[in-house]
Amino acid sequence: MATIGVQLMMVRDKIAAEGLAPVLERLAALGYEAVEVSQVPTDAASIDALDAARRQLGLQVAALSVGLKKGPFTTGDALDTDLDKIVADCRRLDCRYVRIGMMPFEAMVSTEALTAFALDAEAAAQTLAASGITLAYHTHHVEFARYDGETAFQILGRLAPTLRFEIDVHWVQRAGCDPLAVLRDLTGRVPLVHLKDYRVTTLDASALDLLTRGDVGGFMTAFTGLAQFAELGAGNLDIGAIAAQALDSGAEFLIVEQDELYGRDAYDCLADSIAHLRALGY
Repeated sequence: MATIGVQLMMVRDKIAAEGLAPVLERLAALGYEAVEVSQVPTDAASIDALDAARRQLGLQVAALSVGLKKGPFTTGDALDTDLDKIVADCRRLDCRYVRIGMMPFEAMVSTEALTAFALDAEAAAQTLAASGITLAYHTHHVEFARYDGETAFQILGRLAPTLRFEIDVHWVQRAGCDPLAVLRDLTGRVPLVHLKDYRVTTLDASALDLLTRGDVGGFMTAFTGLAQFAELGAGNLDIGAIAAQALDSGAEFLIVEQDELYGRDAYDCLADSIAHLRALGY
């Protein structure tokens, strides 16, 4: 049975306002068993709080987020400049995974840049493996774009065999692919899975006013924006089947994440999601 976790990105505003320790206590009280650290500081105070939560609340640290290389869009630690710190943090927190949240933007537009990123990721994965740590890459939809007939996802899998994947089932659906099939094909290479539902909302009446005014572009923006991130059970994905396949494929952590909350409180969203997972038997 996989461990149910939370992506701390969801509660970064609460962490900024309340501090990390109280937020971790609240997440544990909701029934979550692990956290994945992303978009929150990993300074000494935060590592202390995570270690205390691990020891006192039983919260596991599923993964730490890192950049492959330090750059203008890198937030937090990077493997090329902070390797020793990353390894030390993992050892202190008994964390076996670090994850890259997204490929560099230039890799999204150039086969050469994508190839370079894949080769660099493989080298980093091998370096971390020597310290008993596994490097994973988190997918969105851009990895399913084709470069000379081969998807970026396939290129990463071929050029970085040591790299593991963190499949985000919402983004796979948004890419027009089947989350079950992707998870099935990655058996043995997907230790981390992001669970978030995929909701299509009704069209707001205000969009009709845009048409009346002749604003076709504005209407199309509203129309194409009907797809939303959703709490588990509030969308169209078969979360039960997806979770079962994730386990069959070797996932160790099922991590709840929701990129946008649409005005709802993060704790309420997280409560709904874990209630759905519990109702499914997880």
